[in-house]
Amino acid sequence: MNMERAALLIIDMQNDFVLEGKPMRVAGAQAVIPNARAVLAYFREQNLPVFHIVRVHRPDGSDVEIIRKERFRVQPFAVTGTHGAAIIDDLVPLPGEYVLTKTRMSAFIGTELDLMLRNLGITILYIIGIQTPNCIRTTVFDAIAWNYLVVLVDDAVGAASEEVHRANVRDMQNIGVRVVKTADVPGLLN
Repeated sequence: MNMERAALLIIDMQNDFVLEGKPMRVAGAQAVIPNARAVLAYFREQNLPVFHIVRVHRPDGSDVEIIRKERFRVQPFAVTGTHGAAIIDDLVPLPGEYVLTKTRMSAFIGTELDLMLRNLGITILYIIGIQTPNCIRTTVFDAIAWNYLVVLVDDAVGAASEEVHRANVRDMQNIGVRVVKTADVPGLLN
């Protein structure tokens, strides 16, 4: 895998989805932070493109998908400009890294991600973040539909439970996604 064509997508590592006591906290999110930091460090060392993909919503919830409208009405989450919508302190973007916002599970729906990746000559996507059955899986399937090779960093991705995570990783692996561990990433990038 040619490193000039690789980019890292960090999905939804935001306060509302990661921190204790937040409305949409994913149980497995805290556990992936050290590995996510390591993968991010590898990409930074190689000066490879990094995309921080964040979910944000308008305060009135008018852009929340139908399956989450009621939940948002009761407890808003990832509202534009709030602490909850911000990227966690451990993964704050550096100058030159890209931050793209989305309102749906896939990082490709309603964003300029595909255009940016193609303009940068990217063909391989490394994906980390949360949550495996939702935003990770949807982004992975869309990436394959857009003809990108996908590398899922298994121990830098989390879900509400290990059982849910494993089932979804198996499904992604069965469609051709390469599944690796954090420790494998430097060897693949060098």
